[in-house]
Amino acid sequence: MKHLRFTTALLVVLLGGQLGGCALSGRAGPVAEVVDDATITAGVRAAIDGDQSLKVSELGVETRQGVVQLSGYVGSADSVAAAASVARTVKGVRSVRNDLRLK
Repeated sequence: MKHLRFTTALLVVLLGGQLGGCALSGRAGPVAEVVDDATITAGVRAAIDGDQSLKVSELGVETRQGVVQLSGYVGSADSVAAAASVARTVKGVRSVRNDLRLK
């Protein structure tokens, strides 16, 4: 009888955890993955640094709630647009404020 009560209690706890997880997401499914701002900033820097076509001499990247702000200097007008385009490809980026300037 003790074993049955323990098994029942364990089952209630496990099912409660599963149902609670669904309730937290606001829909019947897994909770959406959230990418934090520091991870987005690092990803944008890496993506821009990894693009050989971009000539970026000074780059500032700040992220707040998924909104990335690019600042600094680039070598060409094409690099201004390309940097913003590359930044938009990073997971978690909601929008890009492009404040890059020509050097």
